[in-house]
Parts: sequence; C-alpha cells; structure tokens
Amino acid sequence: MIDLVHQINATHRELGTAGLSGGGAGRSLLLRRTYDAAVEDVWDACTDPARLARWLAPVEGDLRLGGKYQLQGNAGGEILRCEAPSLLRVTWTMGEGMATEVELRLSPADGDRTLLELEHASPGEIVDELVRQYGPGMTIGIGEGWDLALVGLHLHLTGTEYDPAAWAGRPEVQAFAARSCEAWGVAVQAAWGTSDDDLAAAVAFAKGTLAPQG
Repeated sequence: MIDLVHQINATHRELGTAGLSGGGAGRSLLLRRTYDAAVEDVWDACTDPARLARWLAPVEGDLRLGGKYQLQGNAGGEILRCEAPSLLRVTWTMGEGMATEVELRLSPADGDRTLLELEHASPGEIVDELVRQYGPGMTIGIGEGWDLALVGLHLHLTGTEYDPAAWAGRPEVQAFAARSCEAWGVAVQAAWGTSDDDLAAAVAFAKGTLAPQG
C-alpha cells in the first residue's frame, strides 16, 4: 500500500520554536510536503467531517470559528482561526494532557498542486523539562504520528480506500513508522544537538512504545 522510501522522503521535518497563541516560548514540530491536488480540495479534505473520517478519524463538535471539536480516539480542542482555504489553527489536547496548538497552512504550488505545512506547538518550559527528564523520545513519537496522518491524507487525495483505524497492524505501516522515527531523530539531533547515544535510546523508545504494533 505504501511506497516507504517515497513517502518518508516526501516530507520535510524540522524542530522550531513556534509558540502558542497566548504567548511565551514554545517548541514546535514542522512538517512540509506537496500534494498533487488543488488547494481547495486539500482544504476540504482537512475540514469536511465526512472526508476527515476517511483518512484521520471521525470528528464531532461545533466545526466553526470558536467552536469545539473532538476527534474520535484522539485530540480535541477549540477552533482558533479558520481562513479558507489557507489557514486553520486549533488547540490540540489529549484528554487531560498538555495544552498544545496545531496550525495548518496551505498554499498553491507548481501547477495544480498544494504545499502543506503543519506546525504543532507546545509550551517550551514543559517540553524542555520533559526532555531533560526522559529524553526526546516522545517528541520523535509525536512526529511519527503526524507522518502517518499525512500519508493517510496522501492516500485519500489519490483515491486509495483504506480504514485509518485498522491499518496500524500492517507490516508495511510498522516499517514506515520505524523509518519515520529515525527521520525525526535526525531532525531532533540537528535542532538540539542530542548525543548519538541519547538519540539512539530516544529512537528506540519511540519505535517500541509509540510506533504502531500488530
């Protein structure tokens, strides 16, 4: 189902310092890739509940500016900005976990294509403390989760039918998740100067704990 090498290389990954809407230092994951679809089509795929359920997860709530949403088995929050078809920003919280924000930016690319940027920002002070205590494994795992989501969007936009809730046990998806963890490890080391030994431990943790298991 997945061309692993192509899909891993299709996404640019980096760590940055984007913060939350309320201000303060932040730590962020940025994913960037191009899709062979018009901006309006990608926007619709990312905001229409019926289409979201086909590549990410079913969603409920008041899906308008200022409204609340909840992804089934995933995060929920408030819609902070919604500027069709180019900008969506939401709060992103898992249960009682740390409050974070996700911003989706779409722009036309060469031909009838779309450049997508997804930035996931978290409070810098909290992330720094978690990394000091436990290493960057969780950061790598969060990046791997977004990689899988963007592959799901690619499959949806190219007309591939699949069940996003059931694909985690497939061997090729597990292999992709492991490769994604390695790729995010490279981004972590480039941004934070993590030692080779600490990085190897963090990647192994992400693979064993957060990558899909059959």
